[in-house]
Amino acid sequence: MVSNKRFMRTEMLLGKEAMQNLQSSTVMIVGLGAVGGYVTEALARSGVGQFILADFDEFEESNINRQILALSSTIGQKKTIVAAQRIKEINPDAKVEIKDIFVNKDTLPELLSCKADYVIDAIDALNPKCDLMEALHMADIPFISSMGAALKTDPSKIKTGFLSNSKNCSLAKFIRKRLRKRGIDISKIICVFSEEAVNLPDTALALPEDEAKQGRTRHTLGSLPTITAIFGLTIANYVILKLSSVKK
Repeated sequence: MVSNKRFMRTEMLLGKEAMQNLQSSTVMIVGLGAVGGYVTEALARSGVGQFILADFDEFEESNINRQILALSSTIGQKKTIVAAQRIKEINPDAKVEIKDIFVNKDTLPELLSCKADYVIDAIDALNPKCDLMEALHMADIPFISSMGAALKTDPSKIKTGFLSNSKNCSLAKFIRKRLRKRGIDISKIICVFSEEAVNLPDTALALPEDEAKQGRTRHTLGSLPTITAIFGLTIANYVILKLSSVKK
């Protein structure tokens, strides 16, 4: 085992039993970008023992402003591989399983066949996000979702709560509408969101259809590394407290 000194301060705060719970827990992180990268970092440093990492993408230069795993040295590398290496650098005893897949209805059965104590949804694409949230909810798998961090600048407006109570977030608005149509009780879905009211700036770029990933036109939205990091760390903190209190 890794020396106790590695996670000594976590154990000092939460207690020995809580530390053992974290080390015996398995967390699935779906999406390893701006939010998911910080989730991964914090959970690895907290002593979580098993990870399942899901993403299909590679790092690009444009990721560097907000993604902790995006560096000059990691451009062009698979996000799953870089994240797995980072976890091992933090905790060599951690077990890491990689799922290098694009999440959709076809790949969800494979993804959810992996058993996890908690799932973090850090996907930023609407359709895959809704499909994942629906599947997790129907399977009664504990999870927390990240809503939109782009265009936000006020950290004091970031909240943890039920999806039904989210406001001033266009991503959450679309998700609420779609999940309601699917018969999902959104009052039971936990998410992190920002209540800050913003407007889409004229500088937002619409990608041509032939350049949009997975064949869908998307907008490139401005974002700050501080806000995306707080989203990720808030999610990680929530999961740490949940897992550390669970009787194994």
